[in-house]
Amino acid sequence: MPAKITLTVTEGSLKGQIFEFSDRTTCIIGRGGDCYVRLPNDEAHGSISRYHCRLDINPPLVRVRDFGSKNGTYVNGKKIGQRQSDQTAQQAVQMEFPEYELKDGDEIRLSKTVFRVSIETGTAAKETETLELRAGGNLREQTETLVSRGAAVLPSKTKDSNLPEIAGHTTLKLLGKGGCGAVYLARHNGTGEKVALKVMLPERTDSRRHIDWFLREVENTKALKHPNVVRLLDSGYWDGTFFCLLEYCDGGTLLDLMRARGGRVPVGEAVPILLQVLEGLEYAHSAEIPNVRQADGSFVKGRGLVHRDLKPANIFLAFAGKSPTAKIGDYGLAKAFDSAGLSGQTVSGTTAGTPAFMPRQQVINFKYAKPEVDVWAAAATLYYTLTGTPPRDFTGIDRWLVVLQTDPVPVRERDASIPQPLAEVIDLALADKPEIRFKSAAEFKQALESVL
Repeated sequence: MPAKITLTVTEGSLKGQIFEFSDRTTCIIGRGGDCYVRLPNDEAHGSISRYHCRLDINPPLVRVRDFGSKNGTYVNGKKIGQRQSDQTAQQAVQMEFPEYELKDGDEIRLSKTVFRVSIETGTAAKETETLELRAGGNLREQTETLVSRGAAVLPSKTKDSNLPEIAGHTTLKLLGKGGCGAVYLARHNGTGEKVALKVMLPERTDSRRHIDWFLREVENTKALKHPNVVRLLDSGYWDGTFFCLLEYCDGGTLLDLMRARGGRVPVGEAVPILLQVLEGLEYAHSAEIPNVRQADGSFVKGRGLVHRDLKPANIFLAFAGKSPTAKIGDYGLAKAFDSAGLSGQTVSGTTAGTPAFMPRQQVINFKYAKPEVDVWAAAATLYYTLTGTPPRDFTGIDRWLVVLQTDPVPVRERDASIPQPLAEVIDLALADKPEIRFKSAAEFKQALESVL
């Protein structure tokens, strides 16, 4: 059985209500009409803030953070956050309280409402799967729908332990390293073609959550074949290590280009790149996904993949001439949004997206996976590329609460040289209250092209 988090209301007017979570999500509890766990906006709940606290759920892990509420959030009777009595809700935005990790049986109290936390880990099944993976056992065959097999090459011994190698390739240098994986530049010994070798860090192979994250990115990327999406060339598993070979983009990322241009990219260079990104998104949002994992571990066909973490660092550039070709990469947090009733893939990782490039809808509930969240992120990426700053002001304040309580700053307030027609389209694309304006990548792309 998969891991699951259950919140049961044991005290208060909602007593008896149950909220269950079996996949990666965020959850805001409060009186706000857009809260996922919404408490009544009446006199009995008047001491509960509009956005009271946030749950970060990644079964079997769950953490809670108070949003600087007026009357505080309590875990097992201990206060974990509350603004000062003389501070307003707006002043609370300047505060940031640490997250508190919850355990099975913990109680969360918001005024007179109490939630009991129940955590089902599914530990036995997960441990068996992980051991089989590490030993190259039966699960290796069972996961063929997750890992592209075909002519998968196997890692071979290397003279330098800092540079992992695979058969038929020479590893040249480290390109980047994250919390779960590392990416190296490698060269095919036969063709001389350069590729990006991505490996899962050995210390992460004991965690089924991290294995799921790595395999999900492989599976998602394998399903996408478009000039504006990074191609998966091959993948495999050997001796406890998962790896994949990806198309190498010699221009680095859009973030690298920003740094090379002094922190921002001119309109004439940034907009064409963004238009290509929108073409890649338009394709991905309608692509057929052959193996979408359901909450119970089974697989179904899906259509349309939402990235959910689009930002300059995930947009890669390849040069075949003077002009770069933009390619979307890092589909580790992606989710199929139309999959015959699928509730949603489990998303692994420590962070549910990047607040600077997320609309309100995604912060309220990370399971919210519609193409429009990528379109909003694309607009935020263009804004950031042109100005060097994100649409909202985040300095020294709680980033999640900022997204909930503040609006994007008009782009010409950041840079008055941006043409007014272009600025109007960008500002319109960043509207996310009460809903996101542009619902599709094609719609946003058409609006941009109309003002060029």
